[in-house]
Amino acid sequence: MSLYKTSQKIYKLNLDILNPKIQEFINLNIGVSVSKLALQKNPFPTVEWILILNQIAAKSKAKDKLPTWFSTPNIIYPSKISVEQTSSEITALYKSSIISGENLIDLTGGFGIDDYYFSKKIKNVVHCEINTELSEIVQHNFNHLNKNNITCHAGDSNETLSRLNTKWDWIYIDPSRRNDTKGKVFMLKDCLPNVPENLDFYFEKTNSILIKTAPILDISAGISELKHIKSIHIIAVDNEVKELLWELNKDYSGTITIKTVNLAKEKTDTFEFVLDENQLQPSFNLPQKYLYEPNSAIMKSGGFDQIGLFYKLNKLQKHSHLYTSDDLIPFPGRIFEIEKCIPYRKNEMKNHLENQKANITTRNFTDSVENIRKKWKIKEGGNLYCFFTIDENNSKIVLICTKIK
Repeated sequence: MSLYKTSQKIYKLNLDILNPKIQEFINLNIGVSVSKLALQKNPFPTVEWILILNQIAAKSKAKDKLPTWFSTPNIIYPSKISVEQTSSEITALYKSSIISGENLIDLTGGFGIDDYYFSKKIKNVVHCEINTELSEIVQHNFNHLNKNNITCHAGDSNETLSRLNTKWDWIYIDPSRRNDTKGKVFMLKDCLPNVPENLDFYFEKTNSILIKTAPILDISAGISELKHIKSIHIIAVDNEVKELLWELNKDYSGTITIKTVNLAKEKTDTFEFVLDENQLQPSFNLPQKYLYEPNSAIMKSGGFDQIGLFYKLNKLQKHSHLYTSDDLIPFPGRIFEIEKCIPYRKNEMKNHLENQKANITTRNFTDSVENIRKKWKIKEGGNLYCFFTIDENNSKIVLICTKIK
């Protein structure tokens, strides 16, 4: 069985792209519209114009996402979409905090960002990539990044795993969805490699497996397909969930720990809990002085009761996933001071919000943000934050707030 990291075509490794004048041209055009540049005549006829344009587009994407690669001379980039799909350096750094040991094999190496950070913690790292040209690009880049403890193997990673006949401290896998699964429910069995199908084979080669999946994967679906799950890490960057990490151990059969992480420049928020069907029931209350909205990683985790219990907050309503208290407390998410709580009625809306400027959020509410704005002529922006939701009495309410965090 062939294992594909991506269906995107990677152009052939052409070292002529490293010509100093071409590299200078690429750097001078970072952020410039490639569609506009494409209308120009190629100033370097010895190299295909499309290759140069691809370098400009991909390197432009790497500027913020991959600063180490961006700032290192003579890096060669694959297609722009490959850079878009690869891990960011900030999430790769987090992944490296999970693993330890002497050796690790990455069965779906891709552009190699994760392996670069794994190599800072692991003595020997093996990068497997089905696409020979991409494997060559990655090996070239590792040389320029002075990474001498990463070995690149092109070809089917299962075959590489069998041929090397090594006991690994870790196997890392980032399965990709097959093209014929578009529109279907995202299941691991629909990805390449098919991890559930190969799991017993992998556990012959290691005791510890780390799997990265896209955030679209339903957590309960992943749990139903896998076994020996020790932890699930939900990783957000600036309050946008980027990836799920599944930590498996061959000998583990206990409860699953959910770890939520929101990586941000100012502060990294973390919250974890154990999946347990016998959780205590949360407390409910009408809106008090402060309002709390969990970050996106917590929202993805489904730990709505656990977060309220841990921080001793009251939920507004079972399905609203907003919390309240009279005392201000630190919280992994946004915090607001409630200025007014009004019923969602015509007269109240006309008196308080019609023709005003406000930021609108709906939680467990029947109407959309777009319809609310249109109906009450509310402009976007300003310092007011309005939450349209339902309270514990199942009454429609609007919380008019100012933001604290």
